[in-house]
Amino acid sequence: MYVSVVLCTYALDAYDDFREAATSILEQTYDEVELVVVVDGVEAVYERALEDFDGREDVLVHCNDENRGLLASRNRGVELASGDVVAFLDDDAVADETWLESLVDAYEEEHAIAAGGKMTPRWLAGTPEFLPEEFYWLVGVTHRGFADGEGEVRNTFGSNLSFRRDVFRNLGGFDTDIGGRKGEKNLQGGETELCARMQREYGRGVWYVPDATVEHKVFEYRTDPSWLLERAFWQGYSKRAMATLVPDSSDEESEFLGQLLFDSVPDRTRGLVTEPRGERAKQLFALFAFTAAVGVGYLYGLVRYR
Repeated sequence: MYVSVVLCTYALDAYDDFREAATSILEQTYDEVELVVVVDGVEAVYERALEDFDGREDVLVHCNDENRGLLASRNRGVELASGDVVAFLDDDAVADETWLESLVDAYEEEHAIAAGGKMTPRWLAGTPEFLPEEFYWLVGVTHRGFADGEGEVRNTFGSNLSFRRDVFRNLGGFDTDIGGRKGEKNLQGGETELCARMQREYGRGVWYVPDATVEHKVFEYRTDPSWLLERAFWQGYSKRAMATLVPDSSDEESEFLGQLLFDSVPDRTRGLVTEPRGERAKQLFALFAFTAAVGVGYLYGLVRYR
């Protein structure tokens, strides 16, 4: 089974991060791999990538004629890809060396039509003690309570997600009106919408493989409480928009809210009472604050998408 990994980038000042992401693909334990680099309209980045990968038959480098956004760039990468499976990695992420080997196992052993894995954090400014693991999804990391081991889920993070190429193409790829630098910039969830369409069309979700890990770099600004609150607001807004655009996309969010209210809050409250610590208090407060921010964003979306 041949795998094409689509890696999109555009910022010259983030080139070192992109290069580390690309290297992690080229050093996989799985051999049948093609790296498809899509530079989103920045000639300087394109020229540097051409120099770095000159002469490599397993790397294809393409530059969009203008900035088209992440989802359009991913779609273009799939058009250029030749693999039986297409996988996606972000330019601020680093794949474990066995990442593709684990995903391919899901296709071969579970006959998956899509597969994804776990996102783990690389805290570049240290672990924020106030951030509860239930809200790690705010920084692009798999959160506590996401799934009970390997099995089918609605979707995984877009930086650790793959599809059989014929399935992806039959679905028409990502909807480029969702998020990115095109369409409504604060609307997020391109992978959610695509996987919901896949569920309707094929009656199947994404096979989650916890051992297929990708490390996500969490930069310092992403651990600032004000940034996280704003992120939570727009995530709530996006969840309402997704519920309107894709009516069957909100089940996992409802289940997550139930876990927060009936499992996480009581457990954390008991822990704080039995063993009072500043870190525990901060995380409990943050859990309420982020939940409220998501709720306000959802209400804003409710008005916007009436």
